[in-house]
Amino acid sequence: MSRRGTVFKSIITIVLSLLGILMLAPLVISLTNSLMSEQEIGSNYDLIGQMTADSANGKDAFVNLKIIPDWVSFEQYAKVLIATPTYLKLFWNSVYLVALIIGGQVIVAALAAYAFGKLRFRGRDNLFFIYLMTMLMPFQVTLVPNYIIADKLHLLNSAGAIILPGIFGAFGVFMLRQFIKTLPNDYVEAATMDGAGHLSIFMRIILPLAKPGLAALIVLLFVDYWNMVEQPLIFLDDDYKQPLSVYLSVIQEEARGVGFAASVLYMFPMLLLFLYAETHFIQGVQMTGIKG
Repeated sequence: MSRRGTVFKSIITIVLSLLGILMLAPLVISLTNSLMSEQEIGSNYDLIGQMTADSANGKDAFVNLKIIPDWVSFEQYAKVLIATPTYLKLFWNSVYLVALIIGGQVIVAALAAYAFGKLRFRGRDNLFFIYLMTMLMPFQVTLVPNYIIADKLHLLNSAGAIILPGIFGAFGVFMLRQFIKTLPNDYVEAATMDGAGHLSIFMRIILPLAKPGLAALIVLLFVDYWNMVEQPLIFLDDDYKQPLSVYLSVIQEEARGVGFAASVLYMFPMLLLFLYAETHFIQGVQMTGIKG
């Protein structure tokens, strides 16, 4: 490699490293602040109070923002997990909603993607184009029709108002169709010649080969619906039916320590899922051609 190429590669590495550190900074700050006491967090973020006190004492006004706690305290985690039953209630609400949405959408999307990717029927491409149009529409455009339908079906203020639209989302169909199209047609043709039906081909050939695509879809759906806020706020009136994502968005300023601890616990399911499915996720995204 030439000297110019080496310098360019070094610059790119440094820039990407700085960007990586910048992206990780909020996570590190949340983790370290969750290990501080409420009093330390209060003094750490009372910027106006610090500067006013320093000025009144004739000192130069400085802001004292600490990342490393003076004393490691698990007080905030105890408040979240023991003294705040609302957290655990809404946590299981999130698990319930996300599990049903992911399970339902994976089943529906896999079957539809097989039809769009491997079967030939009249109007296939036009129907898939309609799917793409619904996926490209902003969330606010489909929100009103979903609300009207949920109202007509008497699903408002129930989990079904969120689960049903999630199950029949178009993104999973699009993603798995792109993945299944990359699978060789020889497998399907050989199975057809042996007398296998579509259900047998789907279960025994398509699904085993589509594991990376399914893993990528599950991770992306989990991140999307685990962090949803707008749908629950609109469709659910009862606070105790809300998912955890809504709870984190309304934590009061005086409970900043609890907010940091709750945020760290909230991140763990996403982190564990990604680490578990990392290899399949990367492979699935590469084969579907989806770029972030």
